[in-house]
Amino acid sequence: MKKIFFAGMIVTLATAGAALAQTTVATEYYVVRDATTKKCMVVDKKPTTTTTTVVGNGTFKTKTEAEAGLKTTKVCTKN
Repeated sequence: MKKIFFAGMIVTLATAGAALAQTTVATEYYVVRDATTKKCMVVDKKPTTTTTTVVGNGTFKTKTEAEAGLKTTKVCTKN
């Protein structure tokens, strides 16, 4: 009886873990440049319009990495 109970618990935990993994969405950050103002900024959604373009190395896993990327991207540091 104990074997069946523990086997059921393992299946339940595995199912719950898989469901949690599917609901967790990885956030990505982008360094984008506004075509009108020529200013760069960090955003958490990939631009879908032509008024902003992704610059630099593309996507970043954290906002801190994206902000560092913004500071080192030549097109964003020019005056």
